[in-house]
Amino acid sequence: MKLNLADPIAGHLSSHTSFCYTGGRHIERGRRTAVFIHGAGHDHSVWTLQTRYFASHGWNVVAPDLPGHGGSTGDALASIGEMADWIITLIATLGAGPATLIGHSMGSLIALEAAARAPGQVAGLILVGSVVPMPVAAPLLDATLTDRDKAHVMINQWSYAPRAQLGASSIPGISLTALNERLMQRQAPGVLHRDMAACNAYANGFDAAAQVRCSTLLLSAAQDRMTPPKAIAPLANAFTGGATVTRIVLPDAGHAMMSEAPGAVLDAIWTFANAGGSLAQERR
Repeated sequence: MKLNLADPIAGHLSSHTSFCYTGGRHIERGRRTAVFIHGAGHDHSVWTLQTRYFASHGWNVVAPDLPGHGGSTGDALASIGEMADWIITLIATLGAGPATLIGHSMGSLIALEAAARAPGQVAGLILVGSVVPMPVAAPLLDATLTDRDKAHVMINQWSYAPRAQLGASSIPGISLTALNERLMQRQAPGVLHRDMAACNAYANGFDAAAQVRCSTLLLSAAQDRMTPPKAIAPLANAFTGGATVTRIVLPDAGHAMMSEAPGAVLDAIWTFANAGGSLAQERR
């Protein structure tokens, strides 16, 4: 599915094309909508299992490639705020709100900021592999600008649990690290650096969390070295505006949990989305 969207920054119709994966189904008014937001240097394909399941079980699915990523043209946006505005515009253009926002890593920051900026468009919030702030180590940030191959190696080293580093895979015969490297290679030059710089610069996370009103799931992985579960407590405590917050920690995955433990991720987000945020406050 391809959409021509209004440019939320310039305030005029954009000539760029934005690609959204919908699980092979048309968006129908009156159905609940889940918006899946990918992380830095990625595209909609990181959500393949989860989006297909939602689309096949009664939900509208919108999994966009952010501007400059995957099948979406134009330049990558420079800040989390700009990306959040773009997501809000996407939901409004499709008439799909209020929607449940599901974001991974950088996508979680986008979802958080969008929920704060447009509470009327957001019915629920699921943050996967998230911490606030989300600093990027200087050597990695530099490598995204000067040596993409080195940056990809560094990201893979920190994104996957040890068993995945040794070749264990949820998909028989597929190397998860090689698959992720190829995905990052497909993005245009400069995209990964701009994404990482946006994460590094984002400073509104705690204020945004305080403005969220909808039920929120914080989904972490026990072996995540990029956004470790122990670092999520300040974000969890920042939801002071009335949002009900649920925390779940998956035991056998790292930061790239959608590919390392796709079934467990699906189970967590599906159960939460359909329960309306009424899960127990913490599960491990």
